[in-house]
Amino acid sequence: MAPRRKKVYEGKAKILYEGPEPGTFVQYFKDDATAFNAQKKATIEGKGVLNNRLSEFFMQGLTNIGIPNHFIRRINMREQLIRQVEIIPLEVIVRNFAAGSIAKRLGMEEGTPLPRPIVEYSYKNDALGDPMVSEEYILAFGWANQQDMDDIVQIALRVNDFLSGIFYGVGIKLIDFKIEIGRIWEGDFMRLIVADEISPDSCRLWDIKSGQKLDKDVFRRDLGSLTDAYSEVARRLGVLPNQATHMTKPTLIN
Repeated sequence: MAPRRKKVYEGKAKILYEGPEPGTFVQYFKDDATAFNAQKKATIEGKGVLNNRLSEFFMQGLTNIGIPNHFIRRINMREQLIRQVEIIPLEVIVRNFAAGSIAKRLGMEEGTPLPRPIVEYSYKNDALGDPMVSEEYILAFGWANQQDMDDIVQIALRVNDFLSGIFYGVGIKLIDFKIEIGRIWEGDFMRLIVADEISPDSCRLWDIKSGQKLDKDVFRRDLGSLTDAYSEVARRLGVLPNQATHMTKPTLIN
């Protein structure tokens, strides 16, 4: 019997294990759903399968248009092989329409188009609730340098163009999304690549005609079945597994 892989890190929605080769990890997608900095939790059958397939679809799309990322290949329904990267401790958020915290901060109605895509940053720290930070903070604390920040903005806006077009083509409006950026070294040369995941967990997605939410706000705001929403996104994009099982009601975790 093969030895159990060594767990490297466990987050709210994924587990990283040591990969089969140096410089790789195996990323496992869990069925756990969390909201409000993990104050609300549930286990939702099939969520990990959907997010694995959707993240694979988006990462391969980025590769095809020359945006480097950590994805190597999908291993099975819940796991993918990824490059090991040094994660910059930031969530990079791109907003196209007002929703969530920006709507609250600025007193805007949700769904209001923004004058242009806005890139903002949160410091990745669950204990602090991932506080919003400015570029001045990032430079002062050495989380990234000015060249990094210029590159991060360029990557984020290119990802936004790609995702916006993909979703618009299937009748979905990309309200906002977040990505993480990691550093990899190739000899003495360092470059920045997209890491973590791209899925309905990390995007706000609204149906263009009805305004129906097809993202984690369904869970946050008790708007119905999260897996029905994610399955609809996967179906429209043509990536829903052929043998997808019927998704069951979420099991709340006390």
